[in-house]
Amino acid sequence: MPREYALTPKTDRAVQDAGLANPNWYRSPVDPADIRTLMVKEDARPLRDLGVWLGLLIATAWAGIALWGTWWSVPFWIAYGVLYGSASDARWHECGHQTAFKTQWLNSIVYHIASFMLFRNPYVWRASHVRHHTDTIIVGRDPEIQAMRPPDLARILFNLFGIPDGIAMLRRMVDHAFGRLSEAEMMYVRDADHQKVFRTARITLCIHALVGISAIVSGSILPLLLIGLPTFYGAWQRVMTGSLQHLGLAENVTDHRLNTRTVLMDPINRFLYLNMNYHVEHHMFTMVPYYNLPKLHELIGRDLPVPEPGIFAAYRRMVPVLIKQLRQHQAVIVPPLPTTAQPYRAEVEVLRPFAA
Repeated sequence: MPREYALTPKTDRAVQDAGLANPNWYRSPVDPADIRTLMVKEDARPLRDLGVWLGLLIATAWAGIALWGTWWSVPFWIAYGVLYGSASDARWHECGHQTAFKTQWLNSIVYHIASFMLFRNPYVWRASHVRHHTDTIIVGRDPEIQAMRPPDLARILFNLFGIPDGIAMLRRMVDHAFGRLSEAEMMYVRDADHQKVFRTARITLCIHALVGISAIVSGSILPLLLIGLPTFYGAWQRVMTGSLQHLGLAENVTDHRLNTRTVLMDPINRFLYLNMNYHVEHHMFTMVPYYNLPKLHELIGRDLPVPEPGIFAAYRRMVPVLIKQLRQHQAVIVPPLPTTAQPYRAEVEVLRPFAA
């Protein structure tokens, strides 16, 4: 019997009754002084990374425009799309946590810019992501579960082009512009933020409308290639890496080692993704900045499942269980723990492991 994933008062009560709402999450044993050291934020490294990202955005856009009308422009537009429609997601995420920069107004500015690039309402998505961390993959509480069971594999595939999620984001933005929040959003967006949600949506849609008008007036698709379309055609790297965070793992558990995945990645993807490949570590200690996650991994790695050695290796393990879930909804991956790790919490006893 498929689970009810919608966030409604009924599902919320069921989760509350089961004692899974805002649970006490397992954390690897570690010296608090070491964590405090890793939580220290700075401005130099994130400003360097921001400068590289913005510089690459400007350079690829300039090259794409300069070579417009020739096939030589295509690689630059592909690169620009990834920088715009995928790398912006990691910047949105880190600045939403307010952990990227020590100077908070820098976090706020980058967060709002990245939200615009992704068709995300910054006030709705900040509240959504707080709930995601509070109730990670708790069915009926987490609004950011990427794939229900049975998984919609076609939707996951088409999201490589940003189509289902992009259209959904646009529809939500239109609803917000007309002063409407969904039933789920009403459950986690603060009343004090409602007018901010509506005002931001109207501004966002006005900007995109002006871009569309400029494309019509100029008789060129260039304005849309710069603003709007990259959210779709540049989404594939964001989906490729983001799908590895939780898919194929357990639901309704209180141990992030069971519902979250760490994947070792190459330097380019780590830069685009801002080290979110260290995702178990991020969920356990959310306030550690992205540039300190490799050090956190070294600190607590003895208590975590062995990380996947690469993106393709992670997909080789994940895809079979997603296919298995089409028929057996409870099939999940239970990653083996090293002998140095504390055992999983008792919830593992009710899981039906599919693959080690």
